[in-house]
Amino acid sequence: MSPSSDWLQPDWPAPANVRTCITTRAAGVSLSPFDSLNLGDHVEDDPAAVAANRQRLVERLACQPAWLKQVHSPDVVAADPASVPIADASWTATPGIACAVLTADCLPALFCDRAGTRVAAAHAGWRGLAAGVLENTVAALGVEPGELLVWLGPAIGPDSFEVGPEVREAFLARHAQAEQAFSASRNAGKFMADIYALARIRLAAIGVTAVHGGGLDTFTDPRFFSYRRAARTGRFASLVWLAD
Repeated sequence: MSPSSDWLQPDWPAPANVRTCITTRAAGVSLSPFDSLNLGDHVEDDPAAVAANRQRLVERLACQPAWLKQVHSPDVVAADPASVPIADASWTATPGIACAVLTADCLPALFCDRAGTRVAAAHAGWRGLAAGVLENTVAALGVEPGELLVWLGPAIGPDSFEVGPEVREAFLARHAQAEQAFSASRNAGKFMADIYALARIRLAAIGVTAVHGGGLDTFTDPRFFSYRRAARTGRFASLVWLAD
């Protein structure tokens, strides 16, 4: 079966055997406020509905997602559909296993090498991003940074992501150019943060410059779940895998 027409396909120059899918709220069975394709099993949705949604995903994509217990860490593991490790990124060189991350404002980042032999997916909220989850994912892939392609998926946009000064300071402490990713908020002492720009800066610093995507805002786009828009909500998935 093919992916639902309601789901998204990244626009990036990945090899033909690298497959991807970004789900939306559509084509599931969960009831409000998780309607309808909630794939998160930790948000107080009906477990039977989540299981049905995940099965629907497997049937549509003909791959086995390797889910994670995401905790905003910089930890990366080998993707394994038989377990749910505590980590925020996974990688694989095995066809048919999908690296998968769940988000609802945090940044999903998909990786592949130009040869089409390895893929990875990372969940990068600001804490994980500042702690180095993208850098650790690149290291885990074991490929020269210049041989990697990255696609930045739907996340909270720069006009919607208000943060405190501690967030700005966390990024400036590592890269001075991160200052360009922050602008003053209308609220005193706060800043508007561009998580896409922050990701690009950190990737460029380690030699990954073929970075695509990064133009959506989950907060304003009703196709996606958004934690800032409604704290009681579901999670959508970003997946990448190698075709059999």
